[in-house]
Amino acid sequence: MPGLIIFDCDGVLADSEILSAEVLIDQLGALQIALSIDDVRNEFLGRSFPTVARLIRDRFGCPLPEDFEAAYRRRLLQRFQTELRPTPGLLPMLRQLRLPACVATSSSPPRVARTLNLLGLERRFGANVFTASQVAHGKPAPDLFLFAAQEMGVLPDHALVIEDSPPGIMAGLAAGMRVLHYRGGAHLRHLPAGDPQVPCFDNWAEFPQLLKDIEQGATLR
Repeated sequence: MPGLIIFDCDGVLADSEILSAEVLIDQLGALQIALSIDDVRNEFLGRSFPTVARLIRDRFGCPLPEDFEAAYRRRLLQRFQTELRPTPGLLPMLRQLRLPACVATSSSPPRVARTLNLLGLERRFGANVFTASQVAHGKPAPDLFLFAAQEMGVLPDHALVIEDSPPGIMAGLAAGMRVLHYRGGAHLRHLPAGDPQVPCFDNWAEFPQLLKDIEQGATLR
């Protein structure tokens, strides 16, 4: 059995990626930069905002206004206030989970703190929340997951990462951890699976059985 579950936040705990994409698309549209939901999903999912800003600048040759990030975060938190929900079935699963668990996310500390608060998970994870701001390199580098495991006192090969994004999956694998691809968020549901080498699931009700299968050495698909 794994000694630690490392959850990504957006798209895994919080069904937030569609909201994030809509706010970003709308705000970029005001700058005459046109992006689709697919563009955001394929290029920005799982990345920190500074990385997203750099990718936009490189692609469109247009640096973002100085207040763009602050305005984006403010508008997104306004949407979160009334529209944010946990991913379907998450809360019952967490109530039954007995393994140590933490959060490792590319989100900023204020955003993840607000997200967990709105979901009622602030006390569930307590201080066991780690962000890309605490390491030199964010996902897809392994730094964040290795840092989280070290802080939790668990060896990397005893950790199980739950991720929704390609950069997060790459980071977990690079850290030498077992990775499951969660595809139950609204932004991935009904889309084709990604890396066939990474087991995927889209229903938290399946998670306890997946843990048992891992403990018993079963081959996951």
